[in-house]
Amino acid sequence: MAQHFLLSAASRTLSLKAIYKGGEDAAYQTFCKMRWPETHGEAICPQCGCIETYKITTRRKFKCKACGHQFSVTSGTIFASRKMDFVDLLAAICIIVNAAKGVSMVQLSRDLDCQYKTAFVLAHKLREAMAQEVQTGEVLTGHVEIDGAYFGGHIRPKNQKKDRVDRRLKENQTGKRRVVIALRERVGRTLPFVAMSEVEGVALANENVCRMATMSADEASHWDLLHAAWEVDRVNHSELYSDHGKHTNMAESFFSRLRRMVSGQHHHVSPQYLHQYANHAAWLEDNRRFDNGELAHRLVANSMGAPVSRAWKGYWQRAA
Repeated sequence: MAQHFLLSAASRTLSLKAIYKGGEDAAYQTFCKMRWPETHGEAICPQCGCIETYKITTRRKFKCKACGHQFSVTSGTIFASRKMDFVDLLAAICIIVNAAKGVSMVQLSRDLDCQYKTAFVLAHKLREAMAQEVQTGEVLTGHVEIDGAYFGGHIRPKNQKKDRVDRRLKENQTGKRRVVIALRERVGRTLPFVAMSEVEGVALANENVCRMATMSADEASHWDLLHAAWEVDRVNHSELYSDHGKHTNMAESFFSRLRRMVSGQHHHVSPQYLHQYANHAAWLEDNRRFDNGELAHRLVANSMGAPVSRAWKGYWQRAA
């Protein structure tokens, strides 16, 4: 029996040991090469596009010869105004891509020896960078599976039986329950969305699935509307999970990863940020066959190409 790729040495091409052994300068050069790949790490002015710059080595900054604009390798990216060393940023990326089901922020803060707040914001910025690869705006093609899974809104039952209420009733719920709707190609991308109810998945399919595609769904009645636009395979999960190729197992695989991420690592996820965790799980699911070195370089490249985060820059200062 052949060895699974994730168990082989080929899947391990990057380690924390190698990152810290390489040192701060090597990590800095990695970020430069990911920011300016067309010039092999040589700075390009973000203001005017000039490739001739001075190096201000004492502050790790550059000055454009044409317009005089001063900038750094992280200027205009999600790492703008960062205070962490580049080697620690690279180590954080390594830890996050190595964690197949996510990593808690308490654990990340301990690994990096930083505040919980720092780890929390850094991880969410990296999830924004992952979303650049997940939410591309391209429609899904081929055979697409659609399904939904509910997260959050759990109410702990009362200790005594006489005090317990029917938690299925709306008046006894918290209002924080959300559904993650996943559209997933059999061979290709996973596209997650967060909604209030699963029926919203029909409108999402109309916007994000090619009319030439075929689809699979379960027997929930709201998916009946899909038949008006696509050829749809249906499977009744109360009787079986797969019927000669008719299944939603790829979407269920994504939900399995996301559930373990939420319940096993983070324990609680705010509905306000559930979409970021869904994008994180989708990115891990779609790139599960790549080695961890490739994943880390992809995430660094995405981070260098992502703009300054409007949601997370100055997050704690704004809250105060």
